[in-house]
Amino acid sequence: MSQSPIHIFASLLAGMCLFTCDSLLAESYTIKTVAGSGAGENNGDEGPALKTNINQTFGVEVGPDGAIYITEVGHHRVRRLDAKSGMLSTVAGTGEKGYSGDGGKATAAAMNEPYEVRFDKGGNMYVVEMQNHIVRRMDAKTNKITTIAGTGKAGYGGDGGPATGAQFHRPHSIALSADADSDSGYLYIADIGNHRIRRVNLKTGIVESIAGDGNKKLPIAGEAASGNPVVGPRALFVDGDTLWVALREGHSIWKIDLNDGTWQHVAGTGKKGFTGDGGPAKAATFNGPKGIAVGPAGHVYVVDTENQAIRKINTKTNTISTIAGYGPSARGFGGDGADATKAKLDRPHGNCVDAQGNVYIGDTNNHRVRVISPP
Repeated sequence: MSQSPIHIFASLLAGMCLFTCDSLLAESYTIKTVAGSGAGENNGDEGPALKTNINQTFGVEVGPDGAIYITEVGHHRVRRLDAKSGMLSTVAGTGEKGYSGDGGKATAAAMNEPYEVRFDKGGNMYVVEMQNHIVRRMDAKTNKITTIAGTGKAGYGGDGGPATGAQFHRPHSIALSADADSDSGYLYIADIGNHRIRRVNLKTGIVESIAGDGNKKLPIAGEAASGNPVVGPRALFVDGDTLWVALREGHSIWKIDLNDGTWQHVAGTGKKGFTGDGGPAKAATFNGPKGIAVGPAGHVYVVDTENQAIRKINTKTNTISTIAGYGPSARGFGGDGADATKAKLDRPHGNCVDAQGNVYIGDTNNHRVRVISPP
């Protein structure tokens, strides 16, 4: 039986409302602070997260215990936020800048600007120290820390040999393969000062370059990553057989197919800017992206640092949107408890996404960790 015109209109209206409401709701993220008081002075190793100072929050990562691990660049420590109690504690670093402590407890080790942390399947924690030009590992059982890549001196060399004898230049980001453990899988290192991505075989300890040749140029889609240029590989994330890469100087997002070693272009034109929301991700512009993470639904979240924004790449539609912050003019602090796209950020760096789709960010110059939550 045919519908009357009024029934047809009502059906269309309901469909339009459902589509519009769902579209708006999908981007209605809220923001709040979960760690840091906003002050940078050291007021202790432990205490309530919102009353304890964290100086220059960079990397954030959800640990195997459900806690949030935070790299504190200003005080050269790794902090742990207990999600249940809201208490903050120190798990690595003395608070003093230096390079010492290998073979001993991680809390007795001196560090120099730890940038990111990652965990392997055994619960061991890996830390990249940018100014020490190294990667260290904290044993999950003993809490002892050791250097597994880098000599402590800046440079380039060592491919084909032990990673502990290799030189890196201001490594910024690390990522682990899903099968990584203390004696299996791979550790990926964004060796940004050398414009390369390098890989350490955790079983053999051997290091090799898998992307970049030292020249500063944007990659070419479909081209082999090894032996060809890449500019400013700043942030890494492994998802299955894909290595996601944010290029800081290249103002774009790429990925490497780890099966065939080729580059694929995902987002950004390569030019500096803040455009493209609602349209194709490849046509958008970024300004110095410095964090990247993949969420449980497979979408990619990018810290667009110099734009004071967090962007989302919908991997199903290949479109881009902003979920927090609203551009370079919005630098500062504000907006907690409300729409995240109206909040102010101040040069955020690292990010991670939990199983519920909450996006944690190190809001660096605000000395805070903030969480951006979907509806």
